[in-house]
Formats: sequence, structure tokens, C-alpha cells
Amino acid sequence: MFTVADYFVKSSSLQIGNQIFNWGSRTYVMGIVNITPDSFSGDGLMSNGEMIERAERRVEHYLRHNVDILDIGGESTRPGSLAVNAEEEMDRVIPVIQAISKQFPETLISIDTYKARVAEEAFKAGAHILNDVWALRADPELASVAKAFNAPVILMHNRSNPASVEVREQLGNAYIGSEYGDLIEDVKRELLVSVDLAKRAGIEERHIILDPGIGFGKTREHNLELINRLDEIRALGYPVLLGTSRKSFIGFTLDLPADERIEGTAATVAVGITRGADIIRVHDVKEMSRVAKMTDALTRHA
Repeated sequence: MFTVADYFVKSSSLQIGNQIFNWGSRTYVMGIVNITPDSFSGDGLMSNGEMIERAERRVEHYLRHNVDILDIGGESTRPGSLAVNAEEEMDRVIPVIQAISKQFPETLISIDTYKARVAEEAFKAGAHILNDVWALRADPELASVAKAFNAPVILMHNRSNPASVEVREQLGNAYIGSEYGDLIEDVKRELLVSVDLAKRAGIEERHIILDPGIGFGKTREHNLELINRLDEIRALGYPVLLGTSRKSFIGFTLDLPADERIEGTAATVAVGITRGADIIRVHDVKEMSRVAKMTDALTRHA
């Protein structure tokens, strides 16, 4: 069983805003706030036009149930979804970040984007953390923006076939498809390439968080193996975020649609925590906060 002492952590704690993250002491909860019309999970907040009001209600619910970070994104990563340009993405997320920062000033916000322009405006509007599904590979300016704002970065492994031709050209064909020679070693190696990009831009090691990219360019079997062997990603020495919430591999396993995957998500969260996950990224904050708290009580030995 994973314990805090098993792996050297390059930084045992990180202060973001007024909050201190003591890695290994407990699991932190990131609540998903999708400002999109086409989220795979059906929770996008643009469906009836009351974008800011609906986002604020979502945040109030999350805060009542002990969320630690709000992850705000304006472009769906659902397979087959259309790419969104920077202007449209900013039109979606910036007003929401501004409103949440004003109404809930102590709340930590991460911006889920791979575009430097969006990230810069999000940081100016009140975001604190960069969550990049392309791990600094899609936009060559993004790392320097994160550095300029002294923002922690979440680097996610991704071998999906991106919808944007521009991104595809920048990433190269090596990162398209789901063929792995050795799943864990390939994921580790490619994550460390992004770590190197971050460090070369001047981002401190203590500001780097890794995400194995569950569901991105991976089969059902790949996803199950990654969760079960998450401790090997954690052994790289960086805090790890796990994002499994409502994803299709759960649906394939249980033969259930996205709105009936809460139990499957709970199982992945519990196992992921036992394998060393530091942050869980979830839709169902109330339920998964309870799962995390119970699993922590069973497994954390700080």
C-alpha cells in the first residue's frame, strides 16, 4: 500500500493564494466548472444562457462540500467536439472567473486551457493555476505565461488526436493514437519531456503537478492499468492529479451513460488515492469529497 514516506517529493508543500497544500497529508478536491455547450458529461453551463448565474450556483454547492480548487474551462475535450478559438474561449471563461473571484475571493481557480492568450487573461482575471491538457506542447508561449504569473502548472499526458489542425502540427504525429510500447514507461517519459519544457521556461519544480491523462489517447485497458499503477507516476517525485470523473472507460466497464457513473468514479477515486493521487478532479464534489476523506482515513499515514 502507498504511504507518504514511500516516495521522495520534490516539494512537500506548496502555497497557492492563502492555501497551503501539504502533499501526502490528505487528498485535495478539484471541482469541474465547464463553461461549454457540449461537455461529454452533460454538465456544461452554457445550455440555457445563464452562464454566470449557473456557475455561481455550482461554485456555492462545491464550496459547501469542501472543494479545494475550481477548474474552469471553456473548450470541451469530448471526442468529436469542435475546437474553440482563443477569443470565443475567453468570452466564455473570463466573465465567470471575474465573477467568482469577486464573489468568492478566497477560492482557488485553475484555468483549463492550452492557449497562452487565454491563460494570460485568466490569470489577470483572478485564476491561480494552469491546467494544460497538452502539457505545454500545444502553445510554445504558454510556459512563459505561467512563469510570468508564478502559477503552478498541471501537466497532463495526452496522445489524443486533437481537433485543432494547428495543435496537431505543433505536437507532431508521434502523439496521435493509442499505441504504446510500454504504457507506464511511455507515459512517464513523455511527462518528463513536459517537465523539462516547464523547467527550461523557469517554472520551479515545486510548481509542477503531473496528470497521467486518463481517457486521453488511451484504451479502456490502458486507463485501468494507469490507475492501478499510479504509484509509478507518483514515484517521479511530483504531486499527481487524477481525473477519472464520469469518463467513458467507466461507462464501457459498467455499460452505463455519463450520468450513472458515480459509483464507478468512486471506485477509481478510492483506488487512485491508495496509489498516491494528491488531487482528484471531479464533477460530483459532495460524493467524491466523502470518498476521499474515507479513503484518506484508511490509507494516509502522515
